[in-house]
Amino acid sequence: MTPNADLEYRILIHAPVGKDARLIAELFGRAGVDCGVCAHLGQLTEELGRGAGALLVADEAITPEFLRTVGHFIEHQQSWSDLPVLIMSRREAASPGLQHRYLELGNVSLLERPVQGVTLVSAAQSSLRARRRQYAMREVDQRKDEFLAMLGHELRNPLAPIRAASDLLRIPTLDRDKIQQTSEIISRQVKHMTGLIDDLLDLSRVSRGLVTLSETLLDARQIVTGAVEQVRPLVDARRHRVTVQMPIEPAFVHGDQKRLVQIVANVLNNAAKYTPEGGEIVVALFVDEDTVAYTVSDNGIGMAPHMIGQVFDMFAQAERSSDRAQGGLGIGLALVRNLVALHGGRVAAYSEGIGKGSRFTVTLPRAEAPGRTAIPEAQGLAPVRPQELHLLVVDDNDDAGQMLGLYLETAGYRVTVVQSARAALEAARTDPPDACLLDIGLPDMDGNELARALRQLPPLRAATLVAITGYGQEADRAMTAAAGFNHHFVKPVDMQALLGVLAG
Repeated sequence: MTPNADLEYRILIHAPVGKDARLIAELFGRAGVDCGVCAHLGQLTEELGRGAGALLVADEAITPEFLRTVGHFIEHQQSWSDLPVLIMSRREAASPGLQHRYLELGNVSLLERPVQGVTLVSAAQSSLRARRRQYAMREVDQRKDEFLAMLGHELRNPLAPIRAASDLLRIPTLDRDKIQQTSEIISRQVKHMTGLIDDLLDLSRVSRGLVTLSETLLDARQIVTGAVEQVRPLVDARRHRVTVQMPIEPAFVHGDQKRLVQIVANVLNNAAKYTPEGGEIVVALFVDEDTVAYTVSDNGIGMAPHMIGQVFDMFAQAERSSDRAQGGLGIGLALVRNLVALHGGRVAAYSEGIGKGSRFTVTLPRAEAPGRTAIPEAQGLAPVRPQELHLLVVDDNDDAGQMLGLYLETAGYRVTVVQSARAALEAARTDPPDACLLDIGLPDMDGNELARALRQLPPLRAATLVAITGYGQEADRAMTAAAGFNHHFVKPVDMQALLGVLAG
């Protein structure tokens, strides 16, 4: 039987002897506590199935049959549920043996009779407060399950074309154009998967307070420009018209430029996804004496009133069709809320209802205008030609190591690929490399230990060490830096960025 939400906040009273049940129900009614009286065990079982916030039982009702029936119900509760059971117990019934029997019912509180009315009401209200917290966890659990199902769907989607492209590349007669097209498909899908994973890790780091902001004084208008540029491909693909409204004079904020652009871009991305094709989106910057406010308004699908209060929750998402046409994980707004809080601001959502569009407002503290400062020009360095460099690639995943090595050889480098730390040390002694690209999760010695061992070899004391790893949190980067690495790349590696490091 599916519980009824209207009945889940009531207390079921089972006191089959005398007038106790009726008197307690009257007491609860005067105190505003919703309750229901169950005269016999069959009725109690039925009402428990319909929904209950707590159970109040007189000890004379706790028969072996009661323990079997109610005990079975409690044993098979959902993982989030721990039904509070209040037992009105006579003093002589509070022996250790009987208490042990009571505790078989789980979340039990014993109330010694005679019970004062104020004590009984207070215990009932306390039980219902605890039950409300359980219901809140139930909602989070449900949203988490939906989110994980969606995550599986989103990660499988790009795997399908990658798998097909891999099979296609096995065909020996495939012409150059088809190979180029297939390579571009793989690259796009890997980039998409990387973005999904980065979003997940980003949200985890921000939620746990592991993100450090690189704060500078910024013109608030530049944030809008950067965000619009970032979301432009999606906006163009969906044929939206974006109107940007900004003041002529600059207004300044203190913040991390990358994160502030991410905030506005995530809100704009949300508007672009949930506005039907050819929609209207307005991005505006409003400035007053103390604050700077970014607003993103659209004429899209809007939000139901109950969603407005949940839209920034970690696992919350609007109603979506089974085809998942909008794509993404739906965690962008949760990330926005956390990043805005780190900047000392606030974020709010508004919608008149389904089909009536949405408006999101990000408000940040305004900073004083700066004085003029000179910006030093970057000093250029002549890149090293690839053919002058010998690279050592170490990865226990043979496919990953060979593909990275093949790519670097194609770029003009001389490359040695090995699969273990022991083989890496031997290769480094025999033919010292100019740079080493090391996986961290090696079976015989982790990459950090290997880096320290390589630094002990005189020819490698000045070599460039690049960590290639699946771990990218601040603590992981600190560990590789302490081990002597010059650079830290997270898999899948941005090859253009890697080539830039090697060229430098």
